[in-house]
This record gives sequence, C-alpha cells and structure tokens, in this order.
Amino acid sequence: MLSRRQTVAGLGAAAVSLSGFWPIAAADRAARPPRLRQGDVLGLVAPAGFIGDRFGLAEIEATVRAMGLVPRAAPHMLERAGYLAGSDETRARDLMAMFADDEVRAIMAVRGGWGSARLLPYLDFHAIARRPKLFVGFSDNTALHLGLAARAGVPSIHGPNAAASWPRAAWDSFHQIAFEAAMPTYAAPVGTGPNLSGRGSDLRTFRGGKARGRLLGGNLTVLSALVGTPYLPDFSGAILFLEDTNEAEYRIDRMLTQLALAGILGKVAGVVFGQCTHCENPDGGYSNFTIYEVLDRQFSGLGVPAFQGAMIGHIAAQISIPVGVMAEIDADAGTIRLLEPAVS
Repeated sequence: MLSRRQTVAGLGAAAVSLSGFWPIAAADRAARPPRLRQGDVLGLVAPAGFIGDRFGLAEIEATVRAMGLVPRAAPHMLERAGYLAGSDETRARDLMAMFADDEVRAIMAVRGGWGSARLLPYLDFHAIARRPKLFVGFSDNTALHLGLAARAGVPSIHGPNAAASWPRAAWDSFHQIAFEAAMPTYAAPVGTGPNLSGRGSDLRTFRGGKARGRLLGGNLTVLSALVGTPYLPDFSGAILFLEDTNEAEYRIDRMLTQLALAGILGKVAGVVFGQCTHCENPDGGYSNFTIYEVLDRQFSGLGVPAFQGAMIGHIAAQISIPVGVMAEIDADAGTIRLLEPAVS
C-alpha cells in the first residue's frame, strides 16, 4: 500500500507528465471566453460525482436542448469509481477533451459531490488559457473555478449544474451572463412580512459601505480545503463570495477562521456570503451561535463592506456569478453590480 507521501508525490509526477504544469505568467492570461449562442454545442462533464444511469443523462440532455443548445456528453460520462465518475485521470482527460474540441462552445458540469480538486494536477492550464471556454457549475466545482482563475486567468460562471432544476429565475440569470454578456445588478431579495418595516430577514449587513474588486470565491468548504495549494488565486483587493450547505455553525466558524489565519480575509476588499442552506442550529434555541452570529463575528471586524443574503448557493433560484470579473458591492443595499462582462 502506498503511503500518503508516496501518493502525493505520484500525483505530482502525473501532473507533470499529463499537463506540463507550470505557473501562468500575467502576460499569458487568457481573454474572456466567447458567449453562448442558440444552437451552440455545450460540453457536459462529470468532474466529481457520478450520474446514476443513462436515463439521468438523457434527462440532463433534454434540459440542455430546452436551453436552445446541443448537448455533447463526455466520452466516459457514465463511468463510476466508488463515489466518483471514473478515475481522476479519466475525468481530467474528459474535461481537457472538451476544452480541445473546436465544436464545443462552453462546458458545464452535470453535478457536484466531491472530486473536482483531484483533477487540478492533471489539467493543462496553458492549453486552457490559449483556448478559453466558459466553464459553468457550482458546489464542488468551486475547485475548478478557483484553479482556472489562479492558473489560467479564465473567467467562469459559478451557477447551476446541468442536473439542476433550472427554474425561470436561475435560467434568466444564466442567460444574461452567458448569452447576452450583460452586466446586471443583483440584489438580496426584500421580504414582504407583516412587520411595520415590511422587510423580511433576507439581508444582513455586517459592515456597510461599497467596494470594488474581482469576484472570487464559491463554496466555503471547497475553498478552505485548497488553502496552501497552488490553485488558489490572489485575493488581494478581491470581492470574496461564499456559500455552503449542511454545515454546522462551528464548522463554518472553523473554515472562516482558517481563511483568516491564512491571511485571505485580511486581503479582500469586501465579502458577500450568499446562502448557507440547512446550516441551522441543530440544538435549537440559543444553546449555540446562530449562523448569522458566526458570520457577524467573522466579518464585522474586517473593516470592509460585508453582507449576507445574496441568492448564491444550494438553492433552486440561484444567480450566476462570474468568477474573475470586476464588480462593485453595496453592503447596505445588499447588491452586487457587475462592472464588466464575463464573455466576449
């Protein structure tokens, strides 16, 4: 049995042999990927968890056709290795094949799960930078978004996976960013409760003000697991956006503390925490910090604008957030305004 040290060394050797991996210089950063058009081919990949069967894939392909796009599934889409959609090498080659295929306009992950980070040493980021394409997905696919930003400088979209339910709000947001090259302003939803103010509890401002910077982030669990690796971009002056699901309050606190101790929180120009789905106190009452108390304690003392409530995360009507593009946030209003398009 290989030791952990031997396994890590083997991954590194495989990365060199498969991708010729080396850092991307600033001058070699990629241009924006092209926008989607009706009738374009959308490559479907499974970088992490597997799809149950060919009937599930057929349903996903039907969704893509409803978008006005032509689905093209990766060759080994239905393979399975435990909880993964095939071996690391197979999944990485499928992803790289989509970047190399001239007929494929953009690439979308079918689902999350776990395993995307395992692909990073096998990817040829220089080839991706030379032929940038839009990559779309969320949750565990955060590892790929951050790797693309750090090693290739390619903008991507943190948005629904292909197997998502795609309600109208999610589709409209994605269409604006990916098809129209739009620069919308997204606002935390305003409640319509019976209280005198008329406002619900959707927006929580930890520190007010406005800030500008590049949008970088994604799933907190995945991001924190990449600390100390060469696949995290520089967060200096960035707008950090985060989301998570099914994590107890103390684990959210622990991961944010890790980002603080690693110096990441001290570099950012602003913070947006989207949704923390099913992160309620399991004991009920006040026997624990609420998730909002955890976020308030972590963000209010940073000295930068920070708020919670954007429709980012494990929710049906999630918005599509471009990773790596300039934006302005207003923490008092709970808004994110894109300052440049994600696609050309």
